[in-house]
Amino acid sequence: MSAKKIKDATQFKKDRMAKTNLFETERFFLDVYGLEPGQSQAPHAHEGADKVYVVLEGQGRIKVGGEVSPVSPGDAVHAPAGVEHSLENPGPARLVALAFMAPHPKHSK
Repeated sequence: MSAKKIKDATQFKKDRMAKTNLFETERFFLDVYGLEPGQSQAPHAHEGADKVYVVLEGQGRIKVGGEVSPVSPGDAVHAPAGVEHSLENPGPARLVALAFMAPHPKHSK
């Protein structure tokens, strides 16, 4: 069994969102994102892979397609394959979220 402490794996960077991988196989990955106030993830899409964000700490905004939604701890948001999505921390506190993606885009080509 593989187990990790999310709190211990969570990192933050001054200049950009921090991403730390928790688990990765040929079928999926799970990362923890750490965003300081004012940081964001650039809008992007993944052809052939769905992403789910789960907010653990802080307040943020997630954009999926043309829809923007405020998010807080306990919220989960699905970004379907091929649909542009992004995550933003408007502040004032840090934002911690999990990002799960399947199938793994590196291995599904």
